[in-house]
Amino acid sequence: MSHFGQRIRFVVGLLLAAALGMSTATAEAKAPTDPVEARAFWSLQPPRDTPAPQVRNATWPASDTDRYLLARIEAAGLAPVGDADPTTLLRRVHFDLTGLPPTPDEIARFRGDPSPKAYVAVVDGLLASPRFGERWGRHWLDVARYGESTGKERNFAFPEAWRYRNWVFDALNADQPYDAFLREQIAGDLLPDADIPTHNRQTIATGFLAIGPKSLNERRREQFLMDVVDEQIDVTTRAILGMNIACARCHDHKSDPVTQSDYYALAGIFRSTDTLYGTETNRGNRQPSGYVTLAAEGTRATGVPGGSGGASPYRTDGSRTMGVQDGHPMQCALLQHGEINQRGPLVPRGFVAVLHSTDPQPIPANISGRRELADWLTSPSNPLTARVEVNRVWLHLFGRGLVTTPDNFGRSGERPSHPELLDHLAVEFLQDGWSVKRLVRRLVLTHAYRLDSTAGAAAQATDPDNVLRSHANLRRLDAEAIRDAMLSVAEQLELDRPVGSPVSRWGDGPVRRGMGDRLDPIVWHRSVYLPVIRGHVPEGLEVFDFAEPSLLVAERDATNVPAQALYLMNSPFVDGAARGLARRLAGAPDRTARIREAWLLTLGREPTATEERRAVVYLSSGDGPLRAWTTLSQSLLVCAEFRYLR
Repeated sequence: MSHFGQRIRFVVGLLLAAALGMSTATAEAKAPTDPVEARAFWSLQPPRDTPAPQVRNATWPASDTDRYLLARIEAAGLAPVGDADPTTLLRRVHFDLTGLPPTPDEIARFRGDPSPKAYVAVVDGLLASPRFGERWGRHWLDVARYGESTGKERNFAFPEAWRYRNWVFDALNADQPYDAFLREQIAGDLLPDADIPTHNRQTIATGFLAIGPKSLNERRREQFLMDVVDEQIDVTTRAILGMNIACARCHDHKSDPVTQSDYYALAGIFRSTDTLYGTETNRGNRQPSGYVTLAAEGTRATGVPGGSGGASPYRTDGSRTMGVQDGHPMQCALLQHGEINQRGPLVPRGFVAVLHSTDPQPIPANISGRRELADWLTSPSNPLTARVEVNRVWLHLFGRGLVTTPDNFGRSGERPSHPELLDHLAVEFLQDGWSVKRLVRRLVLTHAYRLDSTAGAAAQATDPDNVLRSHANLRRLDAEAIRDAMLSVAEQLELDRPVGSPVSRWGDGPVRRGMGDRLDPIVWHRSVYLPVIRGHVPEGLEVFDFAEPSLLVAERDATNVPAQALYLMNSPFVDGAARGLARRLAGAPDRTARIREAWLLTLGREPTATEERRAVVYLSSGDGPLRAWTTLSQSLLVCAEFRYLR
């Protein structure tokens, strides 16, 4: 290519990068070939805990996290804003930790005593609630691309996917250490098990590898299997490592030091694994599958893979789950351009070379290597795993990650805004035994978390994206929180966990149109228990940017589009919630008390004098009491303040 042609290509690359919102450094990123240079990249260096910086306003920080933030704020010539008022803070922490609003009684108690001690008690109570696991488990399900059908050309139901969903919620509620949480999802069937329930629980966890979309229309068996492997590599490496290793299926990675050999070393591990997702043999399903069988309590025999790859001493019965188990160990051939008919040399099973701190032991020939992979992913010496999770937790609590590409910690991703803080939190996370609850607690008790969301003029001018965190971010509630809050204030929310999923009653045949949509207005359980059918997500979730279940979604969109207003004004679900709220308000002693109760329930605050006066005027109109209270209730449920955290 001529010099002029090279120049044109470079300029076009910059224009494309600008259009995609990428930095110039990102557009120019090239994968280094020298291993020493490759490992010098920030995310491939082990996290290091440096002393927190000195700050001028020494009384403001409540923790070292605050000191890291304040030092940058002060260096920019800014200052943090004041604290959020007690009712705003209480609403924020309730939704962040449980996805549900505080009750009027909880608001009254906290307003009566908004002391630091009382706030700590609130936080600890929310962390202990079963609602915590449902809220934070849903964050993981976004990353795990949870779905209850195959999607793609032939959409068949996954009637047992709900078992994995419930396992995630239970693991988060039990504060299972994050490293164990990951190991069970990669190799739970191969881990030691003290009893049958433990074995079954660990086996269900491997549903992580089985619930991805499947192209059941594919005729070629080998192509289908390699596509499943590719999807498993993609979700595992992006969810856990924040690196897109799947880019190396067809060629060496263009920006990160990941080779095709690295890809096919991992592919051999998953190719030596049987993925059992459970779909019936039916015309149109060219790739049917059975299930992993669970052993029955109190009986003993053989047949279920367990331990280190041998047989588990448990009898199997009608109990079943999606998951994986070791198959025939094999080396995967390197496929030129990723084509199954262009086989190159066999690649020994292994891991990503650039992430080795030392030369790893070779994987024995008689096992898949999944357990060894799980141990490698969760090793404290792995530089990425703790950082990626810490950043993800920060994103959910503060509305913006320290790394704004939460599933890409590679050279084409963004650099951390506060690298020393990210490393500090990662080191603390490891020292805390990988406890997600302790990490969440640590962050919501910071002074930074408790700030007001109104930015000062100087911050708006010099830091419009609030990178420095001088104030809280205004955040829209996600789809599930909006729906659950409506049910909650209308006293219609059923908090008990449902048995199974409606999908489990439909069987594992083809999905029919409208299956999911019909359930939205009539199911009163939390939104995390609505069926997630690929291509048929309930409208009440989809319209508010529910995570696409066929993709790994580390950060949801938060759009503001006309379809949302149309749904809120016309949905039978919203209308039913408004009528439920109106009936609930009827229990208040008088009109003034009912108006104040309506504002407390929906917006977490009392009405202003102007709002109260306008409500009185409206309720005095000729629409009739029930109709007037219902439409007033609906106006509160559909207003922007109901959907946003300040």
